[in-house]
Amino acid sequence: MSEQGKQGDKAKGKGGNSNLVARVISGAVYATAIVGCLFLGSLATTVVVAVMSVLCCDEFYRMIKMSGRMPNRIIGLVAAAAIPFAALGGDVTLLLLAALTMIVATAIWYIFTPRSTIGDVVMTVFGPFYTSVMFSSVVLIRCVKPGSEGALLTFGVMGSVWLNDATAYFVGSRFGKHKLAPHISPNKSIEGFWGGLAGGLVAWVILALLKVCGISWPVAMISGLVCGAAGVMGDLFESRIKRGVGVKDSGNIIPGHGGMLDRSDSMLFASSVAFIALTLGGVL
Repeated sequence: MSEQGKQGDKAKGKGGNSNLVARVISGAVYATAIVGCLFLGSLATTVVVAVMSVLCCDEFYRMIKMSGRMPNRIIGLVAAAAIPFAALGGDVTLLLLAALTMIVATAIWYIFTPRSTIGDVVMTVFGPFYTSVMFSSVVLIRCVKPGSEGALLTFGVMGSVWLNDATAYFVGSRFGKHKLAPHISPNKSIEGFWGGLAGGLVAWVILALLKVCGISWPVAMISGLVCGAAGVMGDLFESRIKRGVGVKDSGNIIPGHGGMLDRSDSMLFASSVAFIALTLGGVL
């Protein structure tokens, strides 16, 4: 190999190492900030969820505009910020009322804006539903109990997603041979999927061992499996959007991770499924 090639490989290695370091550090800061808000209380959790929802919705709109759609960004971002606060009391009814208000506002905008299309309307409404309504599941879960037990339950749900992502990444990098969805996300493997599922279950096992909010073993195991699968679907869903508009990341707000939507895509689906599973299981 030529000296130039060796230097190129060294530079590539250094770049890969620095990217991994940036990814780990930014991920740790992100997780620490969220966990801190969880234990500060329901209001702090709602504030951080509202901020993340707005960032995710804004990144979604920016990608959708690349496909030729022109959603109403003001209506969508206001709704994305307000919906988590409607969920603050743990009442799904208020959340639905906030979502319906957004739909009515969008309909009025459509009526009085001749240049808008029905596709613009759909994307305006879908943005906050995809980001804020789904993210509000975290707020609903946190509000089950105002004290530390509610924080532990929410931390367990979110921690399972983080463990799933991390385990899937390392298992897939080392043992991945069979592609999971090559046309959408070429780097994802079936081996990584199963590794991530096993990693995510660890958090649910801990919740069951500690009997957090009275969660039973069957509910914990079923919730862990369906949440892990939902998280992967959320990741693939966002990857499909990015591939459709030709971008690698939804943004660049988090070093090593891309945009807030890149960091939250799994959480949106997994937390929503967790809320449903825990409700059906009698925990919420």
